[in-house]
Amino acid sequence: MKERSKDDDLQVTRLSNPKVVKTIEMSIEAGKPVMLENLDNSIDAVIQPVYARAIIKKGRNKYIKMGDKELSLNPKFNLFLHTKLSNPHYPPEIQAECTLINFTVTETGLEDQLLDLVVLKERPDLAAQSVELIAQQNQFKITLSELEADLLQRLANATGDILDDIELVENLEKSKMLSVDISEKVEIAKETQAAIYEASEAYRPAANRGALVFFLMNELNMIHSFYRFSLDSFIIVVKRAIDLVAERMKPKKAEKEEPVEGEEPAEAEEEEEENEEEAEMTPRTLKTRVEALTDSITFEAFSYTRRGTFERHKLLVATMLCLRIQMRKGLLKVEEVDALIANS
Repeated sequence: MKERSKDDDLQVTRLSNPKVVKTIEMSIEAGKPVMLENLDNSIDAVIQPVYARAIIKKGRNKYIKMGDKELSLNPKFNLFLHTKLSNPHYPPEIQAECTLINFTVTETGLEDQLLDLVVLKERPDLAAQSVELIAQQNQFKITLSELEADLLQRLANATGDILDDIELVENLEKSKMLSVDISEKVEIAKETQAAIYEASEAYRPAANRGALVFFLMNELNMIHSFYRFSLDSFIIVVKRAIDLVAERMKPKKAEKEEPVEGEEPAEAEEEEEENEEEAEMTPRTLKTRVEALTDSITFEAFSYTRRGTFERHKLLVATMLCLRIQMRKGLLKVEEVDALIANS
């Protein structure tokens, strides 16, 4: 939200700030957006007229009354209420008057985010091609929209018999050819996008494991309130795990021998070609790579979590992680794990 509204001179403040009322009053009249950070379950009644949209109309002008002041409402004014509470409980009138947006990450959403990260690190060519396809598709839509608008304008301004307007007929033919060409390119792009999606899906097990470990970490606060983990820090851990696999599985380069005088360095070129062929991903090597990524992410994330837990909880965390992985693989049933926990 800060990035989105930075060009509009977003005013960021808190209810604990003694100048919060003055900031809101000035922003209402100047048309600047305001963000109130870190709200608790209760919201001060002083801003109630603002979020309740208690607007007073006088002729063509609109006013908001805050306390004993009537403030001229600028149509560009926006109010954003922000809280870090995972499950806030606001009164029904606030929920009815405000639009609630939950930005809390879900396991599926985090899995997709980690999948994009893994593909970007492992297959930057696929990531770049995907971005290029999205930009191309958007450009196709813009071009078709411009063609449609231009044709409608020409048809609306045409006088007399349309068939006698040579320029209009030529433009219609040109637009039709361009439209057909774009349609063909769109179909090719769809096939390419499907191929990219299929290649990216091969790395999903690694992303799935990363999401599983993070949500396990996120639930550790039920054991002790001390345990709080940042998603940004976890992303850094995942990146390090991917880099470790890339470094460990990097193909070793053969030592170059100096060519004998009078002989062409054909052998060196052949060795480079062989190394390139070995670097290509086969289904078997891809499976091995994904398994290595999954293990690396699991180990690095567990090590990161272990360093921040009490000694008496380390075995518990390891056991929870083991059970979650076994359940995700289908080797254990949820009922069996529940029975184990209930009887332990």
